[in-house]
Amino acid sequence: MPKRVSPIDIFNLLPKTNCGECGEETCFAFATKLADRKVDLELCKPLFEEGFKENLEKLKALLRPAVLEIRIHSPSREVRIGGKVVMYRHELRYDNPTAIAIAVSDTMPEEEMLAKVKRAEEFKYSYIGMDLTLDMIAVRCVSGDPDRFGERVKKVAEATEMPLILCSYDPAVMESGLSALKDSRPLIYAANKGNWKEMADLALMYGCPLVVSAPGDLNLLRSLTKTLLEYGVEELVLDPGTYPDEGLKTTINNFTMLRRCACELEDELSGFPLLAAPIVAWKGEEDPTIKAWKESYLACMLILRFADIIILNSIETWSILPIVILRQNIYTDPVKPVSVEPGLRVIGNPDRNSPVLYTTNFALTYYTVMDDIRDLDCYLLVVDTEGISVESAVAGRKLTAEKVAEAIKETGIEKLVDHRKIISPGLAARISGETEELSGWEVLVGPRDSSGIKDFIKKRFYGEG
Repeated sequence: MPKRVSPIDIFNLLPKTNCGECGEETCFAFATKLADRKVDLELCKPLFEEGFKENLEKLKALLRPAVLEIRIHSPSREVRIGGKVVMYRHELRYDNPTAIAIAVSDTMPEEEMLAKVKRAEEFKYSYIGMDLTLDMIAVRCVSGDPDRFGERVKKVAEATEMPLILCSYDPAVMESGLSALKDSRPLIYAANKGNWKEMADLALMYGCPLVVSAPGDLNLLRSLTKTLLEYGVEELVLDPGTYPDEGLKTTINNFTMLRRCACELEDELSGFPLLAAPIVAWKGEEDPTIKAWKESYLACMLILRFADIIILNSIETWSILPIVILRQNIYTDPVKPVSVEPGLRVIGNPDRNSPVLYTTNFALTYYTVMDDIRDLDCYLLVVDTEGISVESAVAGRKLTAEKVAEAIKETGIEKLVDHRKIISPGLAARISGETEELSGWEVLVGPRDSSGIKDFIKKRFYGEG
C-alpha cells in the first residue's frame, strides 16, 4: 500500500459526473482532496450506488491508511482514532489526535464517580485560540459483578455525551455493560488469549471495535490479531502493554516497532490503532501526587510514540494540561501555521489619543501579545503574514512595509485616532523606516518581547517617567 496516492488513480475510479454533491465543482478536485486526506470518501454519494460497487471497494483499498481508522461514538458524539498514513508527521501530517479517556470504576461511590465524569466532561483549556478538551470515559469493572457493572455503565452514559470504553476481561461482565447502552458504539477492552472467542462474539454481535491485549508479548499480540481477523472481527485496537519505571524502555520500543511495521513495512497485522494505559502508574504505594506526575509524563511519552488512545486516572488540571497541550502541538499540520484572522482589534476602551500597535497573525504571537496588552486601552493591527511569526515573516518577506501600510489603510484606523504614531514589534525594526515613508505614520520601534509593551507605551508613547 503506497503512502501517497495519485489524484489521477483516484479520479479514474470516481463516477466522473461532476455533480457537486461532495461540495467540490469537479470530480478531479474531489480526487485531489482525497489524495491529501482532506475529505472523506463518503461525501461522494453516487459512488455508493449499485453501479459503482466494484469501484468503491477498489477506492477503499487504495485509500486505506497504514493504520486503520476506527470510529467510537455515543448517541451525540464521535471520536476517531487511528487513520495514520505516515509514521512521521513531517511526511504529511497526523490526523485524528490521540483520544484521551478518563477512567472511573464500578466500585467508586456513585456520587464520586459521577463527579469525576462531570469534571472530565467540563474540562476545557483555551490555548492559542483553541479549546482543548478530553474525549472519552473508560468504565472499569473492579467488582467482578455483571449487574453492578451494567448499572454503572448506564449511569455514566446518562451523565455524559462522551463515548465510552468498557473495560473487563470477563465476557459476562462485558455483555452486561454493552446491553446497558443504546445507540452507542463503545470500545471493548479487551480480548486476550483466554477470552478472545467470547469477546469476538460480543464485538460482532454489538458491532463494536475490540482491543487486543497481550502485554509485553508482540508475538502473541500478532497471533491474536490474525486469529480475530480470520474470525471476522475487522476493527481492532492493539494493546502491547504499558509499563512504567524499569519497563518503560520495552513499552516505548514495542509501540515504535508496531507503528514502524504498519507504516514502513506495510504489515497488515500491525496496521491498527495503538492503546496505551498510563493509568498503570497508579499501582503501588507512592504518594498520589507522584503517581499523577508519573502518569502525566508517561502519557506524553506515549503520545510521541504513536499512541492513538490513552487511558488516564488523574483528572487534576495540572497533570492533564501538559498532555493536552503536547497533543495539540503534535497534531497541528506542520506545513500550515496556526493563524488568526487579520484585521483591527479594539482592546479595552480606547479613545482618539490611544496607542496603535501592530503584530502578525501567527496564533502564538497574537495571543501572547493579546495577553500582555489585555489591561490597556489601545488598538491592535493584525497583519496577514500567512501565519508566520514576526522575525521569520520579516526575513521571508511576509511582513513588509507595504503590508503594514496596507493594513493601516484598509482597517480605517486613521479615522479612529488623531495622532499618526504606530508601535511596531522590536523584531520588525528593519522595516520601520520604509513603513514611515509608505504610510506617513511615525513608527515607534517597540520592545523585542511583548512583555515590555506596557512600560514602553508609558515612557515612549505618553512620555511618562
